Formats: sequence, C-alpha cells, structure tokens
Amino acid sequence: MCGIAGGVTRGPIEDARIQHCLRVLHHRGPDHQAFMRDRVGDREVTLLHTRLSIIDLDPRAHQPFTRGGVTVVFNGEIYNYVELREELSRKGSVFRTNSDTEVLLEAWRAWDIEAFDRCEGMWALALWDSPARRFLLSRDRFGEKPLYLFDENGEIFFASEIKGLAALIPSPLQVNRGHLLRYLVNGYKALYKTKETYFEGVRELEAGTFLEFVLPEMKETEKRYWTLRYEPEEEMSREEAVAETRRRLLEAVRLRLRSDVPLAFCLSGGVDSAALASIAAREFDYNVSTFSIIDKDERYNETENILATVNDIQCEHKLIEIPREGFLERLRNLVKAHDAPLATISYYVHSFLTEAIAEKGYRVSVSGTAADELFTGYYDHFNLYLHEMRDTPFYEKARNDWERFVRPMVRNPFLKDPELYDRDPDFRDHIYLNRDLFLSLLEVPFSETFEEEPYSRSLLRTRMLNELFHEAIPVILHEDDLNAMKESIENRSPYLDRSLAEFAYRIPNRFLMDSGYGKSILREAVKGILNDAVRLDRRKRGFNASFRSLLDLDDEKVRRDLLSDGPVFELINRERLEPLLDRDPLPNSVSKFLFNFVNVRIFLEEFAS
Repeated sequence: MCGIAGGVTRGPIEDARIQHCLRVLHHRGPDHQAFMRDRVGDREVTLLHTRLSIIDLDPRAHQPFTRGGVTVVFNGEIYNYVELREELSRKGSVFRTNSDTEVLLEAWRAWDIEAFDRCEGMWALALWDSPARRFLLSRDRFGEKPLYLFDENGEIFFASEIKGLAALIPSPLQVNRGHLLRYLVNGYKALYKTKETYFEGVRELEAGTFLEFVLPEMKETEKRYWTLRYEPEEEMSREEAVAETRRRLLEAVRLRLRSDVPLAFCLSGGVDSAALASIAAREFDYNVSTFSIIDKDERYNETENILATVNDIQCEHKLIEIPREGFLERLRNLVKAHDAPLATISYYVHSFLTEAIAEKGYRVSVSGTAADELFTGYYDHFNLYLHEMRDTPFYEKARNDWERFVRPMVRNPFLKDPELYDRDPDFRDHIYLNRDLFLSLLEVPFSETFEEEPYSRSLLRTRMLNELFHEAIPVILHEDDLNAMKESIENRSPYLDRSLAEFAYRIPNRFLMDSGYGKSILREAVKGILNDAVRLDRRKRGFNASFRSLLDLDDEKVRRDLLSDGPVFELINRERLEPLLDRDPLPNSVSKFLFNFVNVRIFLEEFAS
C-alpha cells in the first residue's frame, strides 16, 4: 500500500509542488518518498511515490521502479505475485527483488495489457513505457485502490487522494455543490452513480479499466479489461455450489495472508468477518489478532457474537468502545483527512478501529467487505428472492421461511411486504428514503432521481451488482482506504477476489437463501470452520451508531454552532431544518440527514473558497 501521484504536462511540474505533494501523501507511504521525470517532445512525464513497505521491506523494492525503459508507481498488492514470478521466470525474466512491484513490471513487459487479466489483487498504478512512448493508468477490478484524475488544457494529473491532486495542479480546486446536494438528498448510495466528485473537474478512474496515452500527441484510449456478469449454471447442484465456494474462499484468504508484516483482522458479530478470521486461524494456522468496535446501543451491540468467535479460535483481541466526547472536533479532522464529507456515521465509528490497529503496530488489516454483494444479505434481497422464486417449486417454502424468520427482524415499512416486487418490479423508494422531506429543506433546486444499471434479467442480481459497483462497495472501499491510510495501514478484502466473485455469479439464485438465511451458500461453506453461534445467527445489525448518541442536540451551544451563519445555508433552509433537531427519537433516515448536514457544513467551511 502506498501513495502515487504525477501527471503528463506541457512543461515540468515545479519542484515545490512535487515536494508539497509528497508531504501531503506522506501518511500513505512513510517509509520512502521519491519521484522521477522524463520528457518526450513537449510533454513531461512525472511519477511520484510514497511507500508503505508490506512485501519485500528492502530498499531495493522502492519506487518509482524502472527496468528496460519502463517505470511504474503502484499502490496496492498483487497477491498472486509468487505464481506469476514462477511463470515469468520460466519465460526468461530475471528478478532482483522479492517484491510484487517487480513482478508487475515484468508482467507488463511480457504480456502488455493482458497482464491486468493475469493479476489477482488490488491496485492503482501509473506506468511509463518510454521506448513505446505509452503512459498508462490502471485500477483493479473492484476499485479497492483509489485513483483520482484531473485533466485540463491537454494535461492530465493523477493522485491517490484529492489532496495530492490539489498539490500538483496550478489552480485551486473548486467545490462541486451539485455533488453535495446529491449526498444531502439521496445519500451515500448516489455518490458513485456518477463520475463526479466533491470537486469540479476531478473524477476517479473507473474500476476494472485502464486509460492510455501515446505521447507526445496525447492520443487517448480508455477501455474496460474486466466485467462481472450473472451467468448461472442451472445444472449446478447445491453441494457443488457449497464445495466450490469453500475452495475458492480459502484460496482467496490464503493469498491475502501473504505479507512480510503481521496482519490484523477487523471482527464484527456477523458471518463475513468472523469467517475470515476463523479460516486464517483454523485452515492456515495464522496467529490471528482481532479488533472490534462495540456500542452500548443494543441495536448495534454485537459483543456476544464477537466473543463467541474470539473464544472459539482463541485469538488475541481488543474491544474498542465508541467515545462520546469530542464528536465535532474529530469529525472536522476526518473531513479534512478525507477531502470530503464522511459517507455515513459508520465511518466516523470505523476511524476508532483503524486508530486502535495502528496503535498496536499493525500495517495491514483484513475486513469482510462484499460478502453481502456476492452471496446476499440485505433485507431487500429477501423480497427480491421471493419475487425470483414466485413461479418455481421453491416459492412456498421461501415464503413460509420469510414469514417465520425474516419479517420479525425487518424495520423498513416497505420491506415488510413479501409481494412488494411482484406488484412493482421497479420499486426502489426504500433506497432514497424520505427524499421528499430532504428536498423540501433545500434552498436550491435538485431533481436527480434513482437510477440503476440494468445488469441482468434477474432483479436480485441486478440489485446486487449495482450495490457492488455503484452503491455500497465503492463507498465502503473509499472510506476504508482513507481511514486506514490516515494511520498508514493497508486494508485487504478477501471477498473481492476475482475467482470467488465470478463463481458466486454462476450460482443459481434458488440456492442463495434457505430457511430464512441470507448468504446460505457462504454459511454452509464455512461449516466446521466458523462457530455455529455466529454462522447460524440470522440477525443483521450493521456497523453503526445513532447520531444523537454522539452529539447532544439538546445542548444550547451545540445548537447555536450548528445553526450559526455559514455557507451550508446557501444550500439548506435554516428555518425548515431547525425542527429536525428537536425530534427524539430520530428516525433513521433523519439521523442520517443530520449527520450529512453537519459534514457538509464542515466541508464547506474547510474547502469552499
């Protein structure tokens, strides 16, 4: 894990800007910072790198890394670098380090663009092939590693964080108020349905794509090198689905245990993260150390299940309670670190977890991100599953299971209707909940409504793929990366494995749920590895906290501060907002809006010119 930045410009980027960029990205790579320059005609290529050493800690693996006229700066990990190295060695490549960076560069020299298809891992990279005059940017399949772009007047700049871009670009970045409105009204699930960011002209390179320029003409090509589709193998048996899921999940974990520094495991009370820690401990005899956030609010308290896993695998463990003091000051620091409002209150809470991991000296953490998007897990997935099973022999049992096990746990009023998608297959109002209320609070017009990509004829898989690539996972990866890298920690997500994901999307829908269990195949796949107290728990609490528990809205000083003059009230009507502060208890959607309001207030104070 590292920080990268640079650009292709008409003249050299000033030394002062380069040094400033390396300083602001130092937290992403405290072990080494360097840059290189090259020139083709009137074009200057600049590559910057800050290194967090994880694989091959020797200085010989520092970046920018050059061989045969090809230079790469790379943020991430190529988990199958050992296997690729062996294959490349047979083809004649000679290696001088034990790093995955060198393997990546040699893979490019051997296979060109096809190298991305052969790599299993997470990456954001910039590569300058001087002999071919090709400059290339690439991002991993799921977008685990960030890569921001800014192009203007025939020049392009890139960086791992927006603050890195701002350091290199000659003119100040301008706040994108339209994206703030999107966040306020439609919430975090709307943020990655567009290429826009919170700053005008700044975009992220899409996951699973590469962007190439031929110099000096700057001839541009942007292509997708990987796409995930739902292609069910209807002849597959349930036993085959379980066995192959188990095999591929264990392999995904095995690869992601590769490191020259110890790993920490983020542990919640759910199946996803507990399965990973249990696999590492039981199947690979890894000395697991786990970290968990706990909340006094019983709606979110998972202590019982967390301790069930800790006691079962006998691992070192740290429980972190959420402090209630200093909310506004801490939130301001996080907004500045993220160059953005926090997507949800979960990532305010998550920041305590990454701090605790760093305090124990760990440089790598492992999380259970994306199991829901591969194997189901959200409550609307149950409604969609019922719709999919409607005219099949499986419907009656599925409906009875839902009535018995799922309905009692559902709080969202829309999702209490088992025939919701039979009546209206296009229903999505539960996603942008209370949108009309939030629109009524605005001082400026905003009309963007819900849209989703039509990935499949299956409504359930279309929903899951939208969550995977546009709604849930991009947000989680973005926030996880920034919280972790703020503490110089690399985050790994074993479920975001190409082989595992492609197989999950070949499993027929009829197997995805059973007896009121979401993630039915995953639960069976980890039988005998994960303790049954967690494996057979149907409850889904989520990683969260209530807004009122963190900020006393009845405190007069707090209210004065929140309602005092500021640029946020160019977007939101103060008089219509104020009554929301009096509501107790706060409905969940209103709690989210107030958290977003405070974030936007801070963001505009810090970044609006």
